[in-house]
Amino acid sequence: MKVYKSSDIRNIALAGNAGSGKTTFAESMAFAGKKINRRGSIDARSTLSDYRAVEHEYQGSVYSSVMHTEYDGVKINILDAPGALDFIGASVSSIYASDATIMLLNAQNGVEVGTEIHWRTTERLKKPVIFVINHLDHDNTNFQKTVDEAKETFGNVGLVQYPINPGPNYNAFIDVIRMQLFTWKDENSAPIVSDIPANELEQAEAYRAALIESAAESTDELMEKFFNDGTLSTADMRKGILQGLLSRSFFPMLCASAKKNFGVERIMEFIKNAVPSPLHMPNSLTKDGVEVPCNENGKKSLFIFKTSVEEHLGEVMYFRVMSGTINEGDDLINENNGSKERLSQLFISNGKMRETISSLFAGDIGATVKLKSTKNEHTLNEKGADLRYAGVPYPNPKIRFAVKAKSEANEEKLGEYLHRLAHEDPTYVLEYSSELRQVILHAQGEHHLNTLKWHFDHTYKIDIEFMPPRIPYRETITKAAQADYRHKKQSGGAGQFGEVHMIIDPYEEGKPAPSTFKIDNKEHTVTVRDTQEINLKWGGKLVFYNCIVGGVIDASYMPAIIKGLMEKMEFGPLTGSYARDIRVSVYDGKMHDVDSNEMSFKLAGAKAFSAAFKKAGPKIMEPIYEVEVLVPTDYMGDVMSDLQNRRAIILGMDSTKGFQIIKARVPLAEIARYATTLSAITGGRATYEMSFLEYAPVPGEIQDKLMKEHVETDAE
Repeated sequence: MKVYKSSDIRNIALAGNAGSGKTTFAESMAFAGKKINRRGSIDARSTLSDYRAVEHEYQGSVYSSVMHTEYDGVKINILDAPGALDFIGASVSSIYASDATIMLLNAQNGVEVGTEIHWRTTERLKKPVIFVINHLDHDNTNFQKTVDEAKETFGNVGLVQYPINPGPNYNAFIDVIRMQLFTWKDENSAPIVSDIPANELEQAEAYRAALIESAAESTDELMEKFFNDGTLSTADMRKGILQGLLSRSFFPMLCASAKKNFGVERIMEFIKNAVPSPLHMPNSLTKDGVEVPCNENGKKSLFIFKTSVEEHLGEVMYFRVMSGTINEGDDLINENNGSKERLSQLFISNGKMRETISSLFAGDIGATVKLKSTKNEHTLNEKGADLRYAGVPYPNPKIRFAVKAKSEANEEKLGEYLHRLAHEDPTYVLEYSSELRQVILHAQGEHHLNTLKWHFDHTYKIDIEFMPPRIPYRETITKAAQADYRHKKQSGGAGQFGEVHMIIDPYEEGKPAPSTFKIDNKEHTVTVRDTQEINLKWGGKLVFYNCIVGGVIDASYMPAIIKGLMEKMEFGPLTGSYARDIRVSVYDGKMHDVDSNEMSFKLAGAKAFSAAFKKAGPKIMEPIYEVEVLVPTDYMGDVMSDLQNRRAIILGMDSTKGFQIIKARVPLAEIARYATTLSAITGGRATYEMSFLEYAPVPGEIQDKLMKEHVETDAE
């Protein structure tokens, strides 16, 4: 395989809603570049991209695939990403590793919710976008509606091509850069390139004029040329489009029927002439904000953006060369863990097919195997480079389920395989919760979970089950309360003795240290001698005040009292959940010269705390999440109603051209299967993001129910 210089490389991610035709488009690109002799199909399970058994069964992409093709001296790396939002992690990493995104639009459906979500990823990563309207050969094609929606949603979208006869007989478009008509006789035939018919000339010239104006606006130099000459040359148009792509001020739109292979090769020509190479792109940034230019002669540095476990080969690491020239046999250092790695083999990929290659220049994409200590999102450098890249901004999980093996004998294997699957797809997030005594699996949706189960059923042959996870409630108090406890035990010889008097009250940020308390109409005065503020590992704080006067409890026993408090806070009295945000003032007590010891004061402190907690207006707190729902306007009312039934509080609403954005705070207990419900309400056209917000008190009737359930569970 030829080694390509950075200037002759184009890195393209294929994104779009499920069903927009990305995999078929990638297949046609490989065919046009003579990487395959005949095009495979999804129905025949023969595409380069969807080669895994689970994708054959689902008839759709589950993972991203790394491919490449060639056109007129240029190598085009293709990252074909799944359109289904349950597998959005693969789309995000593909857009991250590429230099531009081809966003495919289904001409039957226009701008879909998946289009909007993938677009937002390109916005966040500041990547150029080229739109391709696909499926122009279908009965329900509506080209103009798709164009109008794209312009309304995404801004300055300009037509490079437009179809002559969209619909079942589609076989021609006009290209307004080349100002020529492209016509196909049948699938896989070369286009007949001819002059634009007279009846289309006025329309074509209008589109070309709009394209020239958009290209001219990208730089002052081109704008000056445009004002002086009234037009731009084709070469200048391409320069302007390139600059518009880089600044995200212009988004060209082209036409295709990927299924019939109409227009794909012309799009590859456009990619060569007008889409940024790695050298055009802004410098990469490290975690520390250091800029790393794409320089073939720079220090060797690469970033792992994808891993895959392949049959008969093991773990394959896919990487982008960020700087320098990577050679087979290079020894590099893993910046994440300091280990040394040798690149014993270098590959370029076309799905599951791989070709060996001797070198890869900065900006290129390759693969390697048999790395010992390198994982996804790790950086490998030559000695002295000291670079570590920021990493892929994966979305937060949307659902959570507890998972367990049906047979205890498989529990260890369950953990091993869960880690392997999460390594391939980082949007599976594993949580081993000692608090809940469950393994919690966080995912993007139920289809995402079912895909994981498919692997356990078919690949690993282990029966697993999903269960609703327990909710990580917290317990706290709402008022001050006093209690004391004397621990006394005598059983021959030295006994046990410790007496502790304490007041507990709610912790609030900025609240001054206590001096007086009024409890049950009785005033208590304390003098703070020492303060310890403990940040609890489960969130919130314990603030401990030593208010002992006259040495009635020796200071050496205070750590034992705190230890007793912590044990009780790890298993709250209402539901057994963690307690938080409590201040404890130990103001009196007694000790014995012979019988007092640390154990005595630990037990006395724990018992006094439990007694005070029950009198301090104890309250169960539940986790609240901020949920942002992106929903088509037509479904707004139904989605709002469903949220309100989930005890949601609407924080605000916004709109984004055809979609409404609802922001709400929702208890975690109410959104266990929200992804499924939202899809059912909106026909799969809505999506949402969620992130932890805070803990808040549960309503009284729910608290009573939870306490009753806890008592019944303990009785069992």
